[in-house]
Amino acid sequence: MDAAAMLREAVLEHLHSRQWRAGHRIPTERALGEQFGLPRSAVRRVLQDFKHKGLITQTVGSGTYVAEQVQAALSGLLAQAPAAAALAVSPAELISARQVLEPALIEMVIGNANAADFARMDQCNANAEAASSFEAFEHWDGQLHEAIADAAHNGFMSSVFRLVNEVRAQGEWGALKRRSATPERRLEYQQEHRELVAALKDRDALRAKALCLAHLAHVRSNMLGY
Repeated sequence: MDAAAMLREAVLEHLHSRQWRAGHRIPTERALGEQFGLPRSAVRRVLQDFKHKGLITQTVGSGTYVAEQVQAALSGLLAQAPAAAALAVSPAELISARQVLEPALIEMVIGNANAADFARMDQCNANAEAASSFEAFEHWDGQLHEAIADAAHNGFMSSVFRLVNEVRAQGEWGALKRRSATPERRLEYQQEHRELVAALKDRDALRAKALCLAHLAHVRSNMLGY
């Protein structure tokens, strides 16, 4: 990590931990430059970025202060972080993560899903089966996985699976899926989706987990060849 990145991390840590609260006067450019071994111009660029993000304010002749709305600004940065992180995830990493996350979700879905949740899953399956293009099928495939995650009625899990769909929207995933797609495989995926939803409706955790893992192994084999 270079010195400018270390300065950014240090300032963010002070803000997240609330060691520096709203109205706190932060060290001068000269002091920060000496601490991190940076010229004042480099420190100024880091601080200007934080000012642009609403984390700090600067008053000529007075100094640099933590902004009054710093916590709202920090929350906004956290909301943007998952989308940025998603861009660096490979299809192989996504499949591996799904093989851990999706079976773990099953118990929550079986315990919390209601009739409306199952109706939404059925509609996603119907729309996927009626899709006339690869893109439309992929969209409803992703929507089905979001519907299953939402059926857990746990906000964190819903957020995680929306992130999964952001990764699925990347070009690399789409290119691999398209290259591996055949009419026969699409029919197999549709059948696997129907069987999984049926197991969830039956509140059969063991069968649902087994079907989930088998489906993911099938997707991995078709896309990645192992």
